[in-house]
Amino acid sequence: MEIAAKLDDYGLAAWIAVMVLAFIIFWPIGLAILAYLIWSGRMGCWKQRALRGWRYEGAGSDRAKARCQRRRDRQSSGNRAFDEYREETLRRLEDEQKEFWDFLDRLRHAKDKEEFDQFMADRRRRASEQPGPPEGPPEPQPQPQA
Repeated sequence: MEIAAKLDDYGLAAWIAVMVLAFIIFWPIGLAILAYLIWSGRMGCWKQRALRGWRYEGAGSDRAKARCQRRRDRQSSGNRAFDEYREETLRRLEDEQKEFWDFLDRLRHAKDKEEFDQFMADRRRRASEQPGPPEGPPEPQPQPQA
């Protein structure tokens, strides 16, 4: 997608201009470009924010992620103390979220291990309850006489 990379270098305004031109020339192409922009995450940061909650790491390109980070950095309240407090709170919440996801992973692992241990115990119990073959040499069977 050399064209997409070239348009990314020019920014979102280039994408919008191409989309508008496509709508003017032939509306289904414009609609396809709009769908591509939304699907790829180039239309803004909403996709990264929405999917971050589902632990999806690959939303959008690195360039789009950097653009979203710059946009977030520019959003200042004008009060430096509040901005520092907000950044610290967001950092703490992200750490808590990471700890929570790690806890859920450990919990799932423990549950899987418990279920597997139960399965193995049931399997051993069934194997010990089944009667084995008789001990010693087999007895000869009487031959029918003709």
